[in-house]
Amino acid sequence: MLSFSFYNSTMTNNNLIQKAETVLNNNFKEDKGFTIPCEGLYPFQWNWDSGFIAIGFAHYDATKAKREIEALLSAQWENGFIPHIVFHNDSDTYFPGPDFHQSKLHPLASKTHRTTGMTQPPVLGFVLKELYDIIEDKVDILNFIKRNIDKVYNNHEHFYTYRDPNKEGLVYIYHNWESGTDNSPIWDDIWATMDPPKYKFERRDTTHVDAAQRPTNREYDYYLHLIEIAKEHNYDDAKIAELSPFLVQDPLFNAMLIKSNAALIELYGLIGNSDDKIKTLKQWQTKAIKRFNEKLFNEKLGAYVHYDLRNEKQIEYLSSSSFAPIFADIPNEERVETIVKTMMKKFGTEDRYLCASFDPESDRFNPKKYWRGPVWINLNWLLYRGLKAYGFYDLSNRVKKDSIELIEKYGFYEYFDSRKEVKENAGYGGNNFSWSAALLIDFLKS
Repeated sequence: MLSFSFYNSTMTNNNLIQKAETVLNNNFKEDKGFTIPCEGLYPFQWNWDSGFIAIGFAHYDATKAKREIEALLSAQWENGFIPHIVFHNDSDTYFPGPDFHQSKLHPLASKTHRTTGMTQPPVLGFVLKELYDIIEDKVDILNFIKRNIDKVYNNHEHFYTYRDPNKEGLVYIYHNWESGTDNSPIWDDIWATMDPPKYKFERRDTTHVDAAQRPTNREYDYYLHLIEIAKEHNYDDAKIAELSPFLVQDPLFNAMLIKSNAALIELYGLIGNSDDKIKTLKQWQTKAIKRFNEKLFNEKLGAYVHYDLRNEKQIEYLSSSSFAPIFADIPNEERVETIVKTMMKKFGTEDRYLCASFDPESDRFNPKKYWRGPVWINLNWLLYRGLKAYGFYDLSNRVKKDSIELIEKYGFYEYFDSRKEVKENAGYGGNNFSWSAALLIDFLKS
């Protein structure tokens, strides 16, 4: 006989999964085959969102998981670049839209889709491996991967060819939106070196979400200025590397690339007849992991940090990105012990949920403001997987438990307050947020 507690837990989990599936199904655009992150606030297709969303779909609707990836790859540029937003549809609820970005300025931009001229953390490689592991029909999913894996490989080749000016195995981002951690305090010191004009624009995000939870208008001036520089030079990578005041080697971005390299090696091994690509991927891996550990680890802080390539210095702040390399098997056993100690000392006190997106002990920490402090489910999912792989089972289970508890308590929000004593609703940003729903499904089924 099942115990009541087990039965009750199973009922609760099944209920949560049903709610998560409803969120994903409601946000899926059947006519275009992609999923919006949430209604109003994010009405288009976002790059890394779609990767995480596909993982959720894989557990109950393999067709939607595959369509999600195909919709994103349909907008890939001729040079292998995969943009961070694909404007499949029209909407007036988001700024800046396609008319501002003007991706067509680049001669190799998609001829069939309007997009942005920037990218996001490259998750598709490891997402394809996740789909293979989850979906039961191995023949069908492997055939799908065979049709699409070279597109992901070409994206990685683009990064190492055009975004690695020192040929050291670490690629740069030229805009904070490419990091995925849009308004992180990490960027504050770079903004201090810039003095962009005050642009005239109409914010759309603050009509959907409390402005206290979003970047300021002045921050948007920096964001738009970086895009204007890129547009002025037709999104040419070489010119951007030469002229952009924002040029950063991001530990989260590079860790996702390294993890995806490893996944492509495994998948090409399953497919066969791919020795040349596997050889190249292994060469990228060896160089990237070595340089990552040499250049991005900060001994004083006991974790990985961002590197300001424009000014040739580390940016010495801790964020959830500092721990993401655990997911990509980058640190050795000794170093991972150091990183975990740092995380627990700064982020893992008993009065907090793991893992805040920025150092809670910093004067720049803001528990309600986007990437300046709140907990994000996607970063927690990466940490959970990484900690588990290194054998930190109790800690990985805490990250999983905290993530589920936040959603169960507050709903499928975009991000959450890390402080346990908060009495009001501590779910912030967009509600019915797709990757929160998708990754909850994976948490409960893993």
